[in-house]
Amino acid sequence: MRIAVTGTRGFPGIAGGVETHCEELYPRIAAMGHEVIVMRRTPYVTDKNRIKEYKGVKLVDIYAPRRKCFEAVVHTFLSVLAAKKMGAELLHIHAVGPSLLVPLARLAGLKVVMTDHGPDYNRAKWGRMARWMLRSGERLGIRYSHSVIAISELIAELIRSDYGREDIEVIFNGVNSPCRVTDTRFLDKTGVSPGRYILAVGRFVKEKGFHDLVEAYRLLGDCGMKLVIAGDCDHEDDYSASLKKTAADAGAVLTGYIKGRELAEVMSGAALFVLPSYHEGLPIALLEAMSYGLDVAVSDIGANRLAELSPDDFFAVGDVEEMARVIERKLRDRSVRSYDMSRYDWNAIARRVENVYHGLLHQ
Repeated sequence: MRIAVTGTRGFPGIAGGVETHCEELYPRIAAMGHEVIVMRRTPYVTDKNRIKEYKGVKLVDIYAPRRKCFEAVVHTFLSVLAAKKMGAELLHIHAVGPSLLVPLARLAGLKVVMTDHGPDYNRAKWGRMARWMLRSGERLGIRYSHSVIAISELIAELIRSDYGREDIEVIFNGVNSPCRVTDTRFLDKTGVSPGRYILAVGRFVKEKGFHDLVEAYRLLGDCGMKLVIAGDCDHEDDYSASLKKTAADAGAVLTGYIKGRELAEVMSGAALFVLPSYHEGLPIALLEAMSYGLDVAVSDIGANRLAELSPDDFFAVGDVEEMARVIERKLRDRSVRSYDMSRYDWNAIARRVENVYHGLLHQ
């Protein structure tokens, strides 16, 4: 079958949970013998990833304005038109914002699958109009998509409760087997030693809670550990600039956005992984940390309450003092963790998504 995909910024090497999800999923779908066409947003195409194909997936670059309020909607509108022109049998739209265009895709005669990665309108960066558009995208996507996938049971329950739609497929985010790295080329450049740092990974947006983590790190005083934050922002703003300054002032190490071998090296050497988020869908960075057997300290939001974690792993979201206490306890009582990650196998996830496609096209 010919499958068109939009709602993602694109891949490879583009930061974001939806982007990582798509980068892992669609090469596997393509390997099953399907033609997969992913529509990338032009502002994220650089000399490093200016390619036409990636692991069997065709990449088509379509214009998007470099403004966060209009980027997704304009790009998705043009992607729907492109998918129809390409003769796609099915259009898969990711995230609630781009799902605003699901009715247009239906009018164009396309079969539509929507994946709900979580209520993006809860992110602090959005103003009133943007929140209204995101909620509208969620409502229209869930109402008019032929099939709806939720990446967690929590999201599925919200959909059932808010919209009364029961036929939701719950298909988790996934994680690859860890690629442990023993040499320290990248760590040496950053000035940190294996086993002597606390790690956080994510985009520099307010809902990730990295500002709380920096303050908790200050409260720890001379704990003998560095704080390493791997990530950056999509759009530089007052928050990201302030975070970078306060983190540097506190002695934290900012690696920038890293992936592949460098991220594997940083994951391999961490003493503790911390996720202080206020909002998540199903955090891939947390799944990656768990796959490496890292001890974790995470905020107690619903999306982080994975069955594989224990009550001692959580702190109240936004409570800097409690976060510092949990981190201090975990650094004192260092432990190697082993988690059952069988629910998050990408190959099984790809097969389940393919089943959704087949079921839709054979209705």
